Amino acid sequence: MASHAFWSLGAENGGESDGQSPITEVEKSGDGAEKRDAESLNCNCSTKPCKCSKTNLGFSELYSRDLLPALDGDLKTMTFLQEVVDILLAYIVESFDRSTKVIDFHYPNELLQRNNWELSDEPETLDDILISCRATLKYAIKTAHPRYFNQLSTGLDMVGLAADWLTSTANTNMFTYEVAPVFVLLEYVTLKKMREIIGWEDGRGDGIFSPGGAISNMYAMLLARYKMFPEVKEKGMSSVPKLVAFTSENSHFSIKKGAAALGIGTESVICIKADERGKLIPSDLERRIVEAKQKGFVPFFVSATAGTTVYGAFDPLIAISDICKKYNIWMHVDGAWGGSLLMSRKHRWKLNGVERANSMTWNPHKMMAVPLQCSALLVREEGLMQSCNQMQACYLFQQDKQYDLSYDTGDKALQCGRHVDIFKLWLMWRAKGTIGFEAQIDKCLELSEYLYNKIKDREGYEMVFDGKANYTAAPKVTATIIVITRLPPQHTNVCFWYLPPSLRYVEDKVEKMKRLHKVAPTIKARMMEYGTTMVSYQPQGDKVNFFRMVISNPAATFEDIDFLIEEIERLGQDL
Repeated sequence: MASHAFWSLGAENGGESDGQSPITEVEKSGDGAEKRDAESLNCNCSTKPCKCSKTNLGFSELYSRDLLPALDGDLKTMTFLQEVVDILLAYIVESFDRSTKVIDFHYPNELLQRNNWELSDEPETLDDILISCRATLKYAIKTAHPRYFNQLSTGLDMVGLAADWLTSTANTNMFTYEVAPVFVLLEYVTLKKMREIIGWEDGRGDGIFSPGGAISNMYAMLLARYKMFPEVKEKGMSSVPKLVAFTSENSHFSIKKGAAALGIGTESVICIKADERGKLIPSDLERRIVEAKQKGFVPFFVSATAGTTVYGAFDPLIAISDICKKYNIWMHVDGAWGGSLLMSRKHRWKLNGVERANSMTWNPHKMMAVPLQCSALLVREEGLMQSCNQMQACYLFQQDKQYDLSYDTGDKALQCGRHVDIFKLWLMWRAKGTIGFEAQIDKCLELSEYLYNKIKDREGYEMVFDGKANYTAAPKVTATIIVITRLPPQHTNVCFWYLPPSLRYVEDKVEKMKRLHKVAPTIKARMMEYGTTMVSYQPQGDKVNFFRMVISNPAATFEDIDFLIEEIERLGQDL
């Protein structure tokens, strides 16, 4: 793979840049730096002069119209796609190399100025297209990098990647069996297996793969409303009483967003208090349900969380289920982040009671490291999705087809066109087996425990949920210190403050909190400038900014955790 020095923008070694470095008009047009090495994109061989087919084919003189379905496009297509594959393979290998950057960060105006990304009326050559492919990957985040910890979805599985390539090549839709026979059946088989793992008898029920956990959660709310008031489908919200939903104050924002989208309204989502570990308090849930009923509202939906985004907390599902049963309320479990722990015999107890839920969101693209996106909604009642969502469009869902129409799954989805998300999960499951996923998940949790044990007593670190101090700031920048007991992480989320030497002995608590609030953002910015690692941070409630380390990357090792600790200290010691 050729080296392209012209892609090095800004300061060397990730140094800070104001994004205003001088740029020539040629560079602005994209015809200088990009074109300079165009010939080198045609091959990777070392023969001089090059005589391989890629160069002889002349990508600089070919256009997309020369590829299939052009009559003589076979060889050109294969050669072009092989070059694309070579680019991808080189990027994959580089992504797992710890000596490479996680990110080659540049400011937005730099990238826009240095690259001509405007769309034109005239086509570009295939040479230009290959340059664009390389440039895109040049600035992409290497989510497969063993030291990338920024999001809940990390890593790159080779079997999953192969499945995604195959899915794109098949390029079909999931709405009917006749256009996606294998994929529809694989979705049926996999959803049934997932329902069995939840604990629903014989895997009975229903489900669908959706565009992410937020949509899965909205599906659940939609079904809960329809189950209680089926007339709402035709007559709308004016036909039903004032509905209210309940969820933890630490739940995902998608619960409120779903309520807004469905016309229920964000004010109709009542947030329930959480305990010191971020878990929903059942007694407060019941109290708020009773209050709502006394005011004439109709409680219809409770969303419990199995693995909150920031703290990784698991709500007490059994207690919540008892309350939902008592008041005849739909119980949903948002297991987008923590649902995959059901695959682990060691950790599935954290979801005890999930089998009593009416529905569950489960995102294999998180802890199971299936390539994005892969999110499932599982529903205990069979047929409810169909009756809730079907519109019986006669141009898709004809009733006189020659096969079992229950396999035309599109009418139970909100979407018409639906991407094939099932194949990568199914193929990875075949490749790893359930025990392979279990080992992968257990390893991530072991790494989080290792991190916790390394820093809980280390100088300069304070745990958000244990340690000597819990740093909180009230709205007017007043501060308190709360002493609490040691509590190890529930999931792979490890939340902590790093205190630089200059802050460790500051006695003015207000000043200390004010300065500490800036530490994590500054260290994160330096991480991105140097490109060495990435980890997220945020404030939460009255707590000032802290690091939220999450581990879902199967490539991460104990040595990578050690590196992260040392890098935080290196980048933050002078603050």
